[in-house]
Amino acid sequence: MTKQQDENGRSSSNPMFESFGLPGSLKIGGNSRGPHPSSTERPVHHPEWDIHSNRGYIPPRTMINEPLPEKPFRIIFLGAGAAGIDFLHWAPRSLQDLNVSLVCYEKNADIGGTWLENRYPGCACDVPSISYTFPWRSNPDWSRFYSSSREIWQYMRRIVDEEGMMDYIRLSHQVVGAQWNDETSKWSVTVRKLDEADGHCEEFQDECDLLLNGGGFLNSWRWPDIPGIHTFTGNLFHSANYDESYDLKGKRVAVIGNGSSGIQVVAEAYKDATKLYTWARSPTWIIAAIGQKKGSKEGQNFEYEKIFTLPVLMLDTDEQKAEFHRDPEKYHRYHKSIENSLNNRFRTLLRDTAESDEVNAFAYTEMRHKLAAHPEIMETLMPKDFSVNCRRPTPGNGYLEALSGSKTTVLPGNIRQITPTGIVDMYGNEHDVDVIICATGFDTSFRPRFPIVGLDPEVPLAEKWATFPSSYLGVSVDGFPNYFTYGGPFTPVAQGTVLPILTLLTHHFLEIIKTMRKQHIRRLSPRADAVRDFSEHAEAYLPRTTWADPCNSWYKMGTKDSKKLVMWPGSRLSYFEILEHPMLQDYDFEYWNGNRWGFMGNGFVDWEFSGTRDLTWYLDKFSENSNFIKGVPMKDPVEFQGVADGQVP
Repeated sequence: MTKQQDENGRSSSNPMFESFGLPGSLKIGGNSRGPHPSSTERPVHHPEWDIHSNRGYIPPRTMINEPLPEKPFRIIFLGAGAAGIDFLHWAPRSLQDLNVSLVCYEKNADIGGTWLENRYPGCACDVPSISYTFPWRSNPDWSRFYSSSREIWQYMRRIVDEEGMMDYIRLSHQVVGAQWNDETSKWSVTVRKLDEADGHCEEFQDECDLLLNGGGFLNSWRWPDIPGIHTFTGNLFHSANYDESYDLKGKRVAVIGNGSSGIQVVAEAYKDATKLYTWARSPTWIIAAIGQKKGSKEGQNFEYEKIFTLPVLMLDTDEQKAEFHRDPEKYHRYHKSIENSLNNRFRTLLRDTAESDEVNAFAYTEMRHKLAAHPEIMETLMPKDFSVNCRRPTPGNGYLEALSGSKTTVLPGNIRQITPTGIVDMYGNEHDVDVIICATGFDTSFRPRFPIVGLDPEVPLAEKWATFPSSYLGVSVDGFPNYFTYGGPFTPVAQGTVLPILTLLTHHFLEIIKTMRKQHIRRLSPRADAVRDFSEHAEAYLPRTTWADPCNSWYKMGTKDSKKLVMWPGSRLSYFEILEHPMLQDYDFEYWNGNRWGFMGNGFVDWEFSGTRDLTWYLDKFSENSNFIKGVPMKDPVEFQGVADGQVP
């Protein structure tokens, strides 16, 4: 061992001292002898600093904002419909550098969810096309004010292809079970893979740290409970499983159901059928679709070449689209004008208000006018004890005209039975038909169709929600860690178009995920008292709305019971206000290292070493100078070198 080496054979000469002209072997201050590393790319760490607390806690070596390197994070997303597309647009960029992987399982053979599955005659969006676009992807090329399901699906497919989302999506993969493992802090997910060629299925297990359910709730369709329904030898369809290649021309058609889907089917089927049978046994308001003030003068659908309600845009189709492509801001203003109208709708939902009177009077007048020659249909169809907004406003484009048309027979009461050749009405008369279309809705209980098991293995989510689906703001459930859902109970799906809501939720979830990664959170779930308080508020608030009127509605889980209401207790804008940022004080947390401040790690912030942020940002932000708040960039570090010598900078 030489004089310049320690007992371990390492150099004991300090080059920093030598650069000052001092002996390298000198000992100055409390540092040990010899060379020491520099904090250049990241902070220095010495093993002897790993001192245990009396609980065994050791600060990790990470910087603030860095996830634990030994804890990669995997997300499984359920469904490649609108919610999945929105999440896949934002997540890869937002979660960059956080060691996150992502897969999206889709049960169908293609993307699109609702707009892939629902292809029945007349299927279209009941809000303006421009409002059924993602805020981040405008589409000036819509062909109609209320677009068809196929055109909406094409819009979504185009986004998926252009943004390379198929890298994350696994088609024909259905999640059939999920169970939380608290020892590993992971969800064990059972996935069923369907081979489209031979119909063979195989199951496998996957794991994730966070499960995001974007499967929606209006996708579990059901047949009506009518004796003999499956004895029918003609063509039998449910509206959510319709073969769009089937031609109704020259056919005798029966349409069962007069909800939103049934109304659209009747209006469209009437055009081609030689005979149409339908039932108007449930009173319902038939009015112009949502956003009708920006539609045609009667609130009907229209093609953009035929009419346009903005006076500065009285152009034909190609010119309209070209103008919107030329001037994106004009298109954005048009979008905002329609959204503004939608956001003003909530006040019409409050009971005993002038606004509610106005929509009731408008709908009553329209229906009375269109059914003037058929008072018996008017008497059956006109609701007596509930207001327009008790159910989702049903777009009546051509429906009332079809009911009163010469090819239509409107039958009263219930269907007695279905035979191999047709339908038997309540009086025992049989009506032969070629095709039956059942527009009879969905399971709207919100109970998942596959087992989701959280902290309590004895109470899966379907059991927890057996009588009522209590949730935290519609996004999470107590007792189910690291599980979040789009379109859960109490989401404001009745207050307007859903796509901006999906984008809001995506940002909400991404903020939670980033917090989990940066603060080393093992698991989180809403506190039971937070769920209870929200449920209590909703239950006390919702009776003041017309949703609580005695109509049968999926707003009330397919019942008339106002205590089953699962709508957001407020306007759509109130939802944006409350969910813009997560209220994490309402969540229970557990941390990987058992200390909530463990994410402070080595005491540095990651951007102190990355060079990606101004180290003096606070001087700009708190300056109260509007020019400085935007950020004042640093210039050459020698810019003010001469100031100490009296030079003018």
